[in-house]
Amino acid sequence: MGAFRRRRFGLGHRHRHGGVERPGARRPRGYEQRSAPTTTRRSPGATGGITARRVRLIMVLVIVVFAVLGVRLIGVQLFSSGHYGAMGAAEVTQKVTVPAVRGGIYDRNGSALAVSVPRATIIADPFLIAHPTPVAAALTPVLGVSRSELHAELSEDHGYVVLAQRVSDTVERKVLALDLPGISAQPDEMRTDPAGSLARGLLGQVGGQGSGQSGLEYEFNSLLAGRTGKAVIESSPSGVPLPGGTLHSTPGDPGSGLELTIDEPLQYVAEQSLETEVLASHAKSGIAVVMNTHTGEILAMANVVASTHPAPTPPKPAASTTPTTAPPPGTPTTTTTTAPPPPPVTTVGQAAQNLALTRVYEPGSVFKLVTFSAALQDGIITPDEVFTVPNSLTIDGWVFHDAENHPTEQLTATQILAQSSNIGTIEIAQQLGEGRLAAQIAALGFGRPTGLGFPAESAGLVKSDPSTWRVSDIGATPIGQDDAVTAQQVLDMVNTVATGGVFVPPQLVGAVVAPDGALTPSARARSHRELSATVSSELTTMMEQVVQDGTAVAAGIPGYTVAGKTGTAQIPDPVHGGYIPGAYMATFAGFAPVEHPELSAIVVLEQPTPIYGGTVAAPVFSQIMRYALHRYGIPTPPAGASGTTAQAGPATSASAGTTAGGGGDASTGAAGSTTTIVGSRPGATAGP
Repeated sequence: MGAFRRRRFGLGHRHRHGGVERPGARRPRGYEQRSAPTTTRRSPGATGGITARRVRLIMVLVIVVFAVLGVRLIGVQLFSSGHYGAMGAAEVTQKVTVPAVRGGIYDRNGSALAVSVPRATIIADPFLIAHPTPVAAALTPVLGVSRSELHAELSEDHGYVVLAQRVSDTVERKVLALDLPGISAQPDEMRTDPAGSLARGLLGQVGGQGSGQSGLEYEFNSLLAGRTGKAVIESSPSGVPLPGGTLHSTPGDPGSGLELTIDEPLQYVAEQSLETEVLASHAKSGIAVVMNTHTGEILAMANVVASTHPAPTPPKPAASTTPTTAPPPGTPTTTTTTAPPPPPVTTVGQAAQNLALTRVYEPGSVFKLVTFSAALQDGIITPDEVFTVPNSLTIDGWVFHDAENHPTEQLTATQILAQSSNIGTIEIAQQLGEGRLAAQIAALGFGRPTGLGFPAESAGLVKSDPSTWRVSDIGATPIGQDDAVTAQQVLDMVNTVATGGVFVPPQLVGAVVAPDGALTPSARARSHRELSATVSSELTTMMEQVVQDGTAVAAGIPGYTVAGKTGTAQIPDPVHGGYIPGAYMATFAGFAPVEHPELSAIVVLEQPTPIYGGTVAAPVFSQIMRYALHRYGIPTPPAGASGTTAQAGPATSASAGTTAGGGGDASTGAAGSTTTIVGSRPGATAGP
């Protein structure tokens, strides 16, 4: 045991006692031997080696980081500089389109009908305007806007406010001369009509963004608009363009112009004559078209509509005092007299649409030329062949009759056409047959567009397939019912007779005007023969009788021969079916002179009073055609030539007849009215 203790504690150990350990002293139980830690000191050389390694590691890391940054920087500078430059530029710049100057539209003599003129839009940046009151006071007399309105706009919490649009160059210069903070001008343009509202339905409208919205402006928009340019401008972070901040720009290519076949003076006369008759006959609308017989060039295309507005309310009358004897004498009694409200005011102006090409209507008796031309072409009738014509005719339960009651009579084919007999025409159509009649309708241009390509032009609604016809259609179709056509299509048919049987497609655009003024004539559609010269001559003579002693005496022109045909047709009721009671379309279409036709024209009135084409439409034809013949220097026929002259005397109107399934024209003795010839405008050169 003693040996074990010696081995465990050793001889050199001492027990603590009073701070001194005695050799061989026994330690208390649980006491553990502890030795003081020993510190190992490194040599200076070893410490320096560790520090150097750390420094080298840090240096390598720094070099690697800078190398990576350098490579990235080189990549950005050499390969991505354009991309980041564009991103930076996009924060302060924006690309805008620069509209090209829109091409003009001119008449056949070079008179401007629609042109674009430079204008400016005045804008404000309220963020740059510290005191809006003096700025508004300075702009009010220049812009013609009230000070309060300008002050409100200049005080808006917005960086881009339009103060005035499309101001003139003079106004722009005055605004910029004020040198007001936050006020600038942007270039703009405005479409103007130097001839006023002339031919508005034909020309169409241009929208606020400068693109065509209707009419020829829409049809030829890509040609007129040209090619837009581009510009880069400086702008604020909110996208507001900064004044004078255009960095660079590429101008656009100006648009080309159009030279129409329209003759401005004739267009003016056509519109004025039409407006006068629409107002006088209380019609709802009117159409007039004049065409060069041989070329198909449309010289005038007028479209007017009537509108009714409440009359201005008159001031209230002052109360009147009337003394009475009771109650007590001398006490005044007040009485007020209320005047009846004034009648509404009707005005006539330009139609928004080109009705001559876009509106369809049942043509009535003018459509009888289809039946007569086919019957003459096939040798079924001759102009002098006599027919027995009763007052009425029943087909499959439908009763057809003439406009005026008459006993059964003997009429030649020429008399049937001149007097516009429904029953006589139906008798001829029955001999002709449905198939041949349908074929002639298509041959004369009905049921298809005219080829003008006008926006929203209607091809019409005609029964081209005989297999779909009802039994009664052989009575309705020959007299111009159950078919819907445009005024231009009717004129094309009449003009085919005037040309000796050649169908001449109409034309509205004569040439394209390049920005430098060079003219490129428009291609003409090919003409084709539809009637023989003999048939056309026979039909012309028959149509001449319509004006000489038939339903269109009022279409006569002093010194000239005129041939034509009237039409009076009921208006279908699209809501209830059948026809609108008392509503008619009145038409006259013809050409002159008969010996050598040069001009063809048509006039259509909607719901006039009186209702007959020979009474209301024929006089307008006479006025317009009389002016045109004189304007273009077309000679009168030689002495002794057969023809018509205007008869004098009051117009007489036959009583309105009602047709069940058929329409007709009452024969009138209306005289051609006298019209003062309006001279050509200065600088205009005439030519059909």
